[in-house]
Amino acid sequence: MPKRGAALSTSDARREVVVDAAIARFAKTGYHGTPINTVASAAGISPAYVFKLFPSKVELFVAALDRCYELVEQSLATGAARVPGGDPEKVLHEMGGSYAELIADKSLLMLQVHAQSAADIPEIANAVRRGLHRVTDYAKTRSDATDEQVQRFMAYGQLCHLITTLGLDDHEGSWEAILTAGIRHPRARNATEGT
Repeated sequence: MPKRGAALSTSDARREVVVDAAIARFAKTGYHGTPINTVASAAGISPAYVFKLFPSKVELFVAALDRCYELVEQSLATGAARVPGGDPEKVLHEMGGSYAELIADKSLLMLQVHAQSAADIPEIANAVRRGLHRVTDYAKTRSDATDEQVQRFMAYGQLCHLITTLGLDDHEGSWEAILTAGIRHPRARNATEGT
């Protein structure tokens, strides 16, 4: 994947625009509910050109998911950079905080949720596995944490997904308070709220 901000050819630049549009559209209506023409319209490109860049809808969805996990890893790196020392728990804590900031815009979060719901499609399941592999390896390598610490970190990330998608921040019930205790993240914004 080309580096963002580098000089891109016209097709590479359009590919970037299409992937960004795909993230936003698939985050709203999922893999099954999003026709290519909706992504093309959001990108300002014809459906035929989208198919020239991505020969199938599944390839486009996988490209969006790959970008998602790239951004997740970048957010973990941002969080890890906040820790001057190498204490694994502190590194993981800051990685988690940075990830929470990233998913305050629910587009990347919802793309991951929709990917899990479409994991019966082998290419999508493989992309999810590849992304989780990437994130888990990065968290382990960068934090130098134990396997148990990394497992807990990943589990808390999934809990954060649940809290964010269901809007459990308001603690209206004691069960919500139990689930949200110690979980810190900015209030989530829907993908439609000016992303």
